[in-house]
Amino acid sequence: MPIRPSHCIAMILALLTCCLLITDCVIAANATMSPAQVALYQGADREKILIEGAKKEGAFMLYGSHSWYRNIAKEFEKKYPFIKTTEYRTDGRTLIKRAIEENKAGQYIADVIATTGEQMDVMKREGLFLEHWTTDARAYPDDVKIKGKNGFYYVGHYETYVSLGFNTSAIPPAEAPKSMADLLNPKWKGKMSIVNTTTGTRWIGNTLEIFGRDYLDKIAEQDIKVQNMAGAALAGLVVSGEVPLSPTIFDANITQAKQKGAPVDWRPLEPVVTTVAYSGLLAKAPHPHAALLFIDYIHSKEGQQLMMKGGLWSPREDIGSLAQKFKKSYIDEKYSVEEAEKKYAEWDGLMQKLFMRRK
Repeated sequence: MPIRPSHCIAMILALLTCCLLITDCVIAANATMSPAQVALYQGADREKILIEGAKKEGAFMLYGSHSWYRNIAKEFEKKYPFIKTTEYRTDGRTLIKRAIEENKAGQYIADVIATTGEQMDVMKREGLFLEHWTTDARAYPDDVKIKGKNGFYYVGHYETYVSLGFNTSAIPPAEAPKSMADLLNPKWKGKMSIVNTTTGTRWIGNTLEIFGRDYLDKIAEQDIKVQNMAGAALAGLVVSGEVPLSPTIFDANITQAKQKGAPVDWRPLEPVVTTVAYSGLLAKAPHPHAALLFIDYIHSKEGQQLMMKGGLWSPREDIGSLAQKFKKSYIDEKYSVEEAEKKYAEWDGLMQKLFMRRK
């Protein structure tokens, strides 16, 4: 049967259309995704795409407020040796100030910010974070996942506690305070310190709300010294014995010090101030692929097990952390950002009035 010219034209047009569709698919497959698309990508080749991008980036910058991030970064670099991690570590209050000021000035330096919830909430309000996906998010409770329209602004990756750290060479464990009431014993007058960072402010607020203003007035008479340093630095003074005891010490700092043989111990004076730390991807991150790989890593089971070696506690529901046998106070979760700002201003004022008035 002879082929009509009209049929030939139709076949040619069909072939051309097919070729164009194939070309479009190839172009689409090879097209570079925007940072926002990469951040939310959930395909099976997610890690492959992130690795390819991270190899080109070669590095990323982490802003964090805990000393253990250095250890996490070292293990991350072993797994991904083509990525160099640069870390800027300071207390949460200084971190917020720097991150917001840089963003307003158009200086996009940080890729990932990792700090506690109230700090993250303020930066989220300022528009610093980009919604993203993390592979193991399903293993975390909704309480520690701050959701956006399509992904997460940040997901919790550790929980830690602030209470009594003391030097066992200076204070035998049997004699160390066992409750908040014990801190009022005259023998501890002039021997305690607290930090003036958000850790100290949070402790002031928790003490005020749980024990009342009368207790706060009494403990202020114990000549507590306010130290202008991060909690980890104050823990170092407890290790050296320069500060015999402090009620504003993270259990993780004491765990790390004890692992090195330091004469220190930590004791929960109930209810213990409990904080959750989160990690978020900066909206203008200069190294988004490497940053997302890091976020995936710290939320993985491997990353969480490493986190726990630093004395931190994992929010993952499949890790099987030993439950802490003491009452906790999640003071940050009680307030909105606006309410928290007012509360922190009030508590900072009390620190100035009651604890720094003699200086």
